[in-house]
Amino acid sequence: MSTNTQNLRNVVMLGHSDSGKTTLIEAMLFEGGEIKRRGTVESQNTVSDNTDIEHEKGKTIFSHQMFVNWRNNKINIIDTPGFDDFVGEVVSSLKVADTAVIVLNAANGVEVGTELVWEYVEKNQTPTIFVINQMDHQKADFDKTLEQAKDRFGSKLVPIQYPYNSGANFNQIIDALRMVMYEFPANGGKPEKKPIPESEMSKANEMHNALVEIAAENEEGLMEKYFEEGNLSEEELAKGITIAIAKQQFFPVFVTSGLKDMGTGRLMGFINEIAPSPLDRPKRVMEDGSEVAYDPNDKTTIFIYKTTTEPQVGMVSYFKVLSGTIKPGDELINANNGEVERISQLFVAEGKDRTPVAQLEAGDLGVTVKLKSGHTNNTLNSKGLNRKIRPMEFPESRVRKAVSAESSAETEKLFAALNKIKEEDPTLKVDIDHETHEAILGGQGQLHIDLVKQRLEKEFGVKMEMKNPKVSYRETITGKADADYRHKKQSGGAGQFGEIHMRVENFYEGMEEPTGMNIRQKDVEDLPWGGQFAFYWCIVGGAIDNRYIGAIKKGIMSQMKNGPLTGSPCQNIRVSVYDGKMHSVDSNDISFQLAAAGAFKEAFQKAHPQLLEPMYHVEILCPDDSTGDVMGDLQTRRAIISGMDTEGHYQKILAEVPLAEMNDYGSHLRSITGGKAKFTMRFSDYQLVPPNVQQELVKKHAAEAVEM
Repeated sequence: MSTNTQNLRNVVMLGHSDSGKTTLIEAMLFEGGEIKRRGTVESQNTVSDNTDIEHEKGKTIFSHQMFVNWRNNKINIIDTPGFDDFVGEVVSSLKVADTAVIVLNAANGVEVGTELVWEYVEKNQTPTIFVINQMDHQKADFDKTLEQAKDRFGSKLVPIQYPYNSGANFNQIIDALRMVMYEFPANGGKPEKKPIPESEMSKANEMHNALVEIAAENEEGLMEKYFEEGNLSEEELAKGITIAIAKQQFFPVFVTSGLKDMGTGRLMGFINEIAPSPLDRPKRVMEDGSEVAYDPNDKTTIFIYKTTTEPQVGMVSYFKVLSGTIKPGDELINANNGEVERISQLFVAEGKDRTPVAQLEAGDLGVTVKLKSGHTNNTLNSKGLNRKIRPMEFPESRVRKAVSAESSAETEKLFAALNKIKEEDPTLKVDIDHETHEAILGGQGQLHIDLVKQRLEKEFGVKMEMKNPKVSYRETITGKADADYRHKKQSGGAGQFGEIHMRVENFYEGMEEPTGMNIRQKDVEDLPWGGQFAFYWCIVGGAIDNRYIGAIKKGIMSQMKNGPLTGSPCQNIRVSVYDGKMHSVDSNDISFQLAAAGAFKEAFQKAHPQLLEPMYHVEILCPDDSTGDVMGDLQTRRAIISGMDTEGHYQKILAEVPLAEMNDYGSHLRSITGGKAKFTMRFSDYQLVPPNVQQELVKKHAAEAVEM
């Protein structure tokens, strides 16, 4: 029997690593009767962290889908990792969640992992519940954590509860919504309801009044009733509070101990009664701007938010039903590639376990297997529909490594394995740099890349070697020079002869035409690798026939593709061919190709050649107390600081940094800021390399050429 849309709750658990999400979920599943015994991370028997790598690391690395039946509702729960290296799991999970539960560690306060996911919560406009967990920790501090949370996430955070005691003896929670105190037995579980102590009534009433005001903004007549009766039940407040949460007008704050299962049932009850169902959320916006409601009676549309591969199973697809009702045997059309997909089997997931179901209605989360070409970010529709949901946008790579197989015989095996992992993880990029001919692996951080390496060895039996990628430089000139070059070769019969006189100079838009030359023809073209090439034909008197123009340009381009300094492409150069000689018998295309290449190389070397390096626009968000260290480090990387600003409680540093200086920057930034900073980078332009750096690069290239 499927759950109707109104009775669904889709919750994603977010928070910094070690905030206790996985342990709290165990308590939630236990309270709902889905498991008979609570597992622990240490015992490696939790429903959520169920892979070998997670057992080895003792951390959540992948998102995991679970559910619990609570009274008449079904609560779908997605656990997510707390490291920003695995932020892709957060992005995809938020795409299908209707409520975010952000878990804070009561001993550590607001940590960087939580701050980093908050921007994605805001971007998705996801209704949010905060849970201050681990109240049983000896250093638990509710007030400090709440203050930090309000400072970081705004005044919309409103506590529903607070601990009457905390630390090792934590067992009492005062609930200002129900105006009751919960006292838990030593081993947690079902609490005893007690009156709020007289000493706490003033504080509890003040908190309750704040909740009444929030509810009254969305429920007419509620405030008058409160003034008349002096109190309101949770049921009476429910409608107004549900609307307020759904509109992100406020974020309720709860307290728990997931380890001792204290406060978990109350949290579950609130999610069940108050958290929005899919029907309370805005309609889904499609790529064409149209909207789709969560209507089980509509035609079927599903969205695949995550894919994995399993031995003996193959592709496993996790999805959300956006409309209609899906059943085994249904045939859907993939809006992204036009393929017909038959849903042979339909499951709900409880961690690694899957239970077959007869159908799933709009708003529900499900799993299917062995789709032919259904991938993450794909929309599948009933025949006749052409809906395509706006795709998830994943962050750009922050770490790049050149990768290769340990032996050439394993190259094909390596890239087949990488493509399988890439299918599961859209934040992983695998590309071939067509200039350096290196295979480039891009990821979110060194931990992310290291995990890929570990998976390749353990799951696929292939070893991968990594190194910093080569930088794609450019070559140009800053001056002007002439060169005469004659190519002559005689070897019996017809020989080779071509002589060219040319001028090379730096080219830019709007520059004056060359002086002292009769321009017969000119072409300016955009180069495939960026920049421009201007070719001027200034031959008079038939010194060289026009039929050799193509061969001459080809010879010049052969040198520009592999520049004289470091073998890097040349750009922004004007070449004027103004004189030369030819032979009636020995001149041909190859002769003038070689003559043009020789003349260009010689003139280039005399025209103040200059190496250009790729510059990246880097934005760094860091705490105020780390700003000096971050800026000092940037200066050692030849960075040009272009500005500073504030963004929330972060300092934002804007800089132009050479790509050559950005190797392993993410790991270093994490080290100097205690993990409390983040950065993004995007290509800006090419700029002149300093003379000392250019000398080293030219010297290195010459040495490599000798070795070859």
